Amino acid sequence: MKQRIITGLIGGAAFIALTVLGGWFYFALLLLLAIIGFVEYRRMNGVAAGHPLSLLGFAGTLVLFIPWDEFGLDSPAAIHTIWLLLFLLLTVTVVTKNVITIDGAALMLLGAIYVGYGFHAMFEVRNADNHGLLTTCMAFGAIWASDIGAYFTGRAFGKNKLWPSISPNKTIEGSIGGVVLSLAIAVIFALAYPDIISVGRALLIGLVAAVAGQLGDLIQSAYKRVRGIKDTGSILPGHGGVLDRCDSWLVVFPLLVMTGLLPL
Repeated sequence: MKQRIITGLIGGAAFIALTVLGGWFYFALLLLLAIIGFVEYRRMNGVAAGHPLSLLGFAGTLVLFIPWDEFGLDSPAAIHTIWLLLFLLLTVTVVTKNVITIDGAALMLLGAIYVGYGFHAMFEVRNADNHGLLTTCMAFGAIWASDIGAYFTGRAFGKNKLWPSISPNKTIEGSIGGVVLSLAIAVIFALAYPDIISVGRALLIGLVAAVAGQLGDLIQSAYKRVRGIKDTGSILPGHGGVLDRCDSWLVVFPLLVMTGLLPL
């Protein structure tokens, strides 16, 4: 627990500092997380670093992550990028005469979209012209409030298991506590900045952050259970890997962008 707390404090302070600085500092942070996240993903699936599937998946992750307009280039349509990656991965299955199977191709496509676009959405929110830092802090605040509320409410009142076959320690009571605290944090942001965010929109943001964030956690738990591993990596002592820590973010930010709930 001591190691977990120390890692959390140091990592949290560095993350907050780079988020506040924004720009290329935040870009470099997310790029590093995306690279490590995909490395963890391909290791979870037993794919070697130099394997054709790994190389294509890594390239797809970078193409989906990079904010091309920041480099003065037209951003390729996401659907075009995804289709081209799909085509290349399937071509590898043909060229290798099914030594590389369609199952492996599908896993790398999934990983590239999950990691690449997930971190891209985080950069898109922070780099928005319209109060990017505020909306980023609001989204992270709601996500972290859900985690904290679920943990302490579950410990204090948890009796009914939420999804024991996937995550045996999570409870329905804890999940509800997480939603309530996430809504409360979102409303506080709305009351503090009424000209930027309405209470109604804040409630929707808090709800998405809590529900989708908890689902993101369960998704990663389910995947690790299938692969028979406890953590996706060990880069964060006491916390596991990047995907362990960012599982909620990778689901919440894309949903907040796609629904238009955050004023970009």
